[in-house]
Amino acid sequence: MLLSVNNVHKSFGSLEVLKGVDLSVSRGDVVAVLGPSGSGKTTLLRCMNFLERADEGTLTFNGEQFPLARISKKDAARLRKKTAFVFQSYNLFLNKTALQNVTEGLITARKMPRAEAEDIGRQALEKVGMAGRMDHYPSQLSGGQQQRVAIARAMAVQPEVIYFDEPASALDPELTGEVLAVMRRLAEEGQTLIVVTHELGFARTVSSRTVFMEHGVVVEEGPSREIFTCPREERTRAFLQTGGTEP
Repeated sequence: MLLSVNNVHKSFGSLEVLKGVDLSVSRGDVVAVLGPSGSGKTTLLRCMNFLERADEGTLTFNGEQFPLARISKKDAARLRKKTAFVFQSYNLFLNKTALQNVTEGLITARKMPRAEAEDIGRQALEKVGMAGRMDHYPSQLSGGQQQRVAIARAMAVQPEVIYFDEPASALDPELTGEVLAVMRRLAEEGQTLIVVTHELGFARTVSSRTVFMEHGVVVEEGPSREIFTCPREERTRAFLQTGGTEP
């Protein structure tokens, strides 16, 4: 087991968003996290990467256990170096080129020599089909191209797991395919991915496991083939029958 969280609770004021969530991820897994809006999917992902501090629960990474509510800044920083996060809104530096966006974290956070960082950055951008746009700024790129730069940035740190938070939801439909194709290639190469998504086709055909959440709890989880062909829970079945468009 590469990564697991147990009994994760998170509230915002009086609103309880996560109500004791468990999730386990093995190395090489591609886990799709599905559910209607407001089910707690993104909050779970952010708690797992310490972008939000959970109120309760534990995280175990490579056999080492940490209390989510009381993890030290040092441990959180150490664990973040083993992971990467791809945001819905790209989160690129607008005043830096595609290559500079990919290399910034390597140079500043990881103290990597610039020449080495740029070599890694070029390789990552080539891998996502952005070799010809390394010197372009975000304003010169389409949404799909910006998201591919964000994925290259995540790949460049050679993470053990990449978290994706609705990576295609801000894109026009014609641009969604190019981003999902990059993620498909990552999955085929054995990269561990945890993907919060409304793209049921991606979840069905690419993910190895699917988790369905609603109202802050995991309703059902299992091998994606089983979830999509014969879900055990009526609520999961109803969600899939609507194509994941339920509010």
